[in-house]
Amino acid sequence: MRTLALAAPLALVLLMGGSVAAYGAERVDLLIVDATVIDVATGELSNGAAVAVRGDTIIAVEPTAKAKADFTASRTIEAKGRFVMPGLWDNHVHFGGGRELIGENKALLPLYVAHGVTTVRDASGDLPEEVLAWRGEVASGALFGPTIFTSGPKIEGVKPMWKGTIEVGTEAEADAALDRLQGLKVDFVKITENTLTPQLFLYTVRQAKGRGLVTSAHIPAAITVDMASEAGLSSIEHMGYALRMGSPQEAQIAADVASGKISGAEATNRTLASFDEATAMAGFRRLAARGTYVSPTLNGSKATAYLDQDDHKGDAYLAYIGKGLQATYAWRVERAAKDDAAAIARRHAIYEKNASLVPMLQAAGVSILAGTDAGFLNSFNYPGIGLHDELKIYVDAGLSPLHALQASVVNGPRFLGHADRYGAIAAGKAADILILERNPLADIAATRAIDGVVLKGRYFDRKALDEMLKSAAEAAARSGGA
Repeated sequence: MRTLALAAPLALVLLMGGSVAAYGAERVDLLIVDATVIDVATGELSNGAAVAVRGDTIIAVEPTAKAKADFTASRTIEAKGRFVMPGLWDNHVHFGGGRELIGENKALLPLYVAHGVTTVRDASGDLPEEVLAWRGEVASGALFGPTIFTSGPKIEGVKPMWKGTIEVGTEAEADAALDRLQGLKVDFVKITENTLTPQLFLYTVRQAKGRGLVTSAHIPAAITVDMASEAGLSSIEHMGYALRMGSPQEAQIAADVASGKISGAEATNRTLASFDEATAMAGFRRLAARGTYVSPTLNGSKATAYLDQDDHKGDAYLAYIGKGLQATYAWRVERAAKDDAAAIARRHAIYEKNASLVPMLQAAGVSILAGTDAGFLNSFNYPGIGLHDELKIYVDAGLSPLHALQASVVNGPRFLGHADRYGAIAAGKAADILILERNPLADIAATRAIDGVVLKGRYFDRKALDEMLKSAAEAAARSGGA
């Protein structure tokens, strides 16, 4: 009887023109077919491929003909002529501007998704508790947005200019700060140097490494970059810190800052004047050997450096940014407006030198983390589209499109210890997927030609992405500002 019970439905399938393969097919939620899948680790293309998704996970990547036999899907996406790659990561963003701007910051989350950014690494602002809560709400599905990895509150010295910090003035306080951050289950530790002493900075980095924590920092001008890297620093945030390694006088410049003989601005001038490419390459190779990453964050610095050429007042993207967040841009704009011709030329020179270091880092074997510094305070550095701008800067500077993509979607997960879950279109990986109209390996601008996004297994076509943008613009128009 059991044999007949099984055979009868099968016979019915065959009589209705079905196949044995279809009868035995596995059920999935989403099947993307006839796509060209990009292996971002190698640059290899797989034509005519299918990606099967169940829940928030990719369960198979195989030829379309086989996938159609192996799976039946609740939804099938025809991707012929399209290119499929992992969703983008913006590895340096900020949320903040005060509690009155919580709503405007939360409204930025869909902007990332609408531009194919499915994961962000929050490098701390002045709303750390809120961002930690959003991290959990996004993970549970209660809040719509990209996956969030966050440092929580940054570690700083006593009475710093930055808000949202844990102030430490002693080793005991540094230890307590790390205890607190571990209790918050932060994804990494952010350390900045506004008032934190160089000695306490190095102590904190060493202690964090001893606890197995990933660290990310601004490096005090009174120590060398090697000292921070040797202490165990995981990533250098902003290219300006890595630039120091290009001066044969770096140790003396740091000593002069430490003794109060020169300012930070003068230290930068001396670094530029004495920059030597061979010295920089040797330093970068030391970073690579220790596994120290660098996040250049050039998009934001470019906007500020060239405010004399583009004031950005006519940027269409301002329609998506709340009035309060736009107001936070003013402090950098006002500072730049005070610069004379010499100061403007200095801004340009610093930016151009920093950009020129990108291919040098790559050649030296340093892992680059593509991040924008987008968020409050950082003028005209826009969430979502900014990551595409950052990648273009890398390619314009000399990186291949493949290396630029790796800096976003491969190095980001690896830095945080999540390469098992992210960074590829493969079975077992997160179903965060970008469907593009053109090949980004041939032209990095193709990352902007988004046909669809899959976020945690949920598919959004171009129309849905446009609706996100429309809703973001409406929310920004309703915002009242700070």
